[in-house]
Amino acid sequence: MTLRVLIIDDDNLVCLSLKKILIKLGYDADMCMEAGKALETVERFEPDVVLLDIYLTTHDGLEILKLIQKQFPHIPVIMITGYSDVQIAVKAMKFGAYDFLLKPLDIEQLRMLLHKCAVQLQALNEVRALRSLIQENELTREHFGKSRAIQRVISTVEKLALSGDTTILLEGESGVGKEVVSRYIHQKSPRNGRVFIPINCAAIPKELAESELFGHERGAFTGAAQKTKAGKFELAEKGTILLDEIGELSLDLQVKLLRVLQERKFYRLGGEKEITVDVRVLAATNRNLEDEVKKGNFREDLYYRLNVARVLIPPLRDRSEDIEMFAYSFMNEFALKFNKQVKGIDPPAMTLITNQYWKGNVRELRNAMERAMLLLESDELKEFNFNFLKTNEPKPEKIKDEFLLRVPKQGIAIEVVIKDLILKTLDITGGNQVRAAKVLGLSRSKLRYRMEQLGIEVTKKFG
Repeated sequence: MTLRVLIIDDDNLVCLSLKKILIKLGYDADMCMEAGKALETVERFEPDVVLLDIYLTTHDGLEILKLIQKQFPHIPVIMITGYSDVQIAVKAMKFGAYDFLLKPLDIEQLRMLLHKCAVQLQALNEVRALRSLIQENELTREHFGKSRAIQRVISTVEKLALSGDTTILLEGESGVGKEVVSRYIHQKSPRNGRVFIPINCAAIPKELAESELFGHERGAFTGAAQKTKAGKFELAEKGTILLDEIGELSLDLQVKLLRVLQERKFYRLGGEKEITVDVRVLAATNRNLEDEVKKGNFREDLYYRLNVARVLIPPLRDRSEDIEMFAYSFMNEFALKFNKQVKGIDPPAMTLITNQYWKGNVRELRNAMERAMLLLESDELKEFNFNFLKTNEPKPEKIKDEFLLRVPKQGIAIEVVIKDLILKTLDITGGNQVRAAKVLGLSRSKLRYRMEQLGIEVTKKFG
């Protein structure tokens, strides 16, 4: 991108000389020597930066500044002034001028100032591009399914979203839709309309992670010689940032993240100026961070700072009543993408899809539907279209000891089964939650979360 610079000065020699210098420096430059046509020229040339002389023969440069600020508030205006006019230049800064340069102009100072404008313009364009992501389809409750398990989760996040600052930790297996839920939280929050930036911490090379999150100054490391870069936290100003797979961050970076969460301040890599941000932080993980803390892989203080509000998103196999909805939704998505006419999914095929284990959750189901739709040669998805799934069916585990689960013919809600299992385990352990969690293969916190979710209270009978 070439920076467009407009010179507004009624001195012909100054205009021509400055334009020649700017073009030599690699900028796209134009000039306006009639103050009365300044706004018209700005509208025509659409500059990224304006260089405006503070003294014009027929007009006051400060008045021109005010008019540009009013009609084109996004364009930075750099005032040009003499040594004797510094007080007026300071006044111009109060009126919204970006900066000022003293005559005779120092070309290197001019170049550095324009470079600074270019960096900020690039950051602004990135923010605008990121904001466009949230202009797409608005999410509703129906996007997540109709099962009681997921609807309870959505009810919870809707309440948590009302606070625009509360940090939320989203837990769940890979592919359950943690990023979609986080977008919904942002959408329902007071920050809706601002930017939402998701970052996959696992996908960032460790040596670049700090620069990606907090930015860097020119020359901070090899490869950073050309320009200063704003990090994702700066770009998310007033908005929401999602740190997906946060358990992948290095311990060093966890320290810096903790400070940002506590003080809302940080330094760019190689920078000396402290930057303050107003950002809501959401974190997501498919790991058990409590276990990672015990192993020494995750900082305990950061874990507790993230765990202000905790939301567990259930796997797809625990809400099988949502599978049909997702299957049809993905069918329609890929019918449009691949330009195919399809009337539906026949019953045997739907039975196969519904009974699938879906270890990869919603993401795996989506991938399966994409493959089936891509290869579809008729107007209906049939069981043979999903033959590739049969090889992936998990082998049933051997029933241990006396455990036996009987499913009534009329069916039973998974929540009822889980609640009964927890109650029976608590009965066996005399109400000891630590022992019950061990028997069930859960952490104590996850057991307590399940108990709260299902309305299980430990009575005197267990204690």
